[in-house]
Amino acid sequence: MRLTIGVDIGGTKVAAGMVDPDGRILGDVVRYPTPTNDSEALADVIGRVVVELRERHTGHDIAAVGVGIAGFVDEDRARIVLAANLGLSDDPITERIRRRIDLPVVVENDANAAAWAEARFGAGRGSDHVVLVTLGTGVGGGIVMDGRLQRGRYGVAAEVGHYRMVRHGRRCGCGNNGCWEQYASGRALVAEAQDLATTDPVRAAYLLKLAEGDISRIRGPEITQAALEGDEGALECFRAVGEWVGLGLADLAAILDPECFVVGGGVSEAGDILLEPARASFKKHVTGRATRRLADIRTAELGPQAGIVGAADLARR
Repeated sequence: MRLTIGVDIGGTKVAAGMVDPDGRILGDVVRYPTPTNDSEALADVIGRVVVELRERHTGHDIAAVGVGIAGFVDEDRARIVLAANLGLSDDPITERIRRRIDLPVVVENDANAAAWAEARFGAGRGSDHVVLVTLGTGVGGGIVMDGRLQRGRYGVAAEVGHYRMVRHGRRCGCGNNGCWEQYASGRALVAEAQDLATTDPVRAAYLLKLAEGDISRIRGPEITQAALEGDEGALECFRAVGEWVGLGLADLAAILDPECFVVGGGVSEAGDILLEPARASFKKHVTGRATRRLADIRTAELGPQAGIVGAADLARR
């Protein structure tokens, strides 16, 4: 059985695993801290995890290594155009990795890798037209159409979080205003909860209790906990964010017309508490809603392993 190695590079950790052709990770995932502002050190870590995984799986034929990275990867999958959280730009990362291992290397944006994994092995399996939207600190995405990953002409397609939804809206870290991720992300959920606690502390009483009375300590896990326990203030925050999620999905459906949307990321862990208002908003706003077939909106299935699985499978191909 020919295996591939998938490596997922995040802002704080590098996670890697050995993946079989069915998208299963064999054995334990290897984790190391992510070096920042130093591409040679990052390539060293990738080389180290590849050596460690090969030693754990002696006797297997290792076909290739796939690397998913949080940043823009060029059209040739040779260079990091920009990985702001890693402090890297215009960097020949693929060649750096190849110098350290004697295997073919494929580098891809991490959300693209996760989208491929969900389309092949997760919530989108069986569909050839899948859009992944990840709701974390920001909003990321990946697009699979006609069974192919869509990277765009220059490799940086599917940055759906920076679709501008509100003219002169909230300032975004990308330099623009009114981007979708300012209204539909984990950061947006926290902003809703903190605003509620400021303006209506009675409705936010349980959130304030979980935060020990400090509004600045209200964070995503506390909001999710409160919502799952039925707290009306937390549920109100999820409804507000869910409406923005559905509105953005409706706009994407008008452009891409997928069979299904897969929603992942930390905010999606609230399940239907988020997705029910998102589905209602989607149905309300999608173009041609009275006559067209509507895309399903599904919760991602692979969780934090999606990046590893997707990178490994893209390398296999």
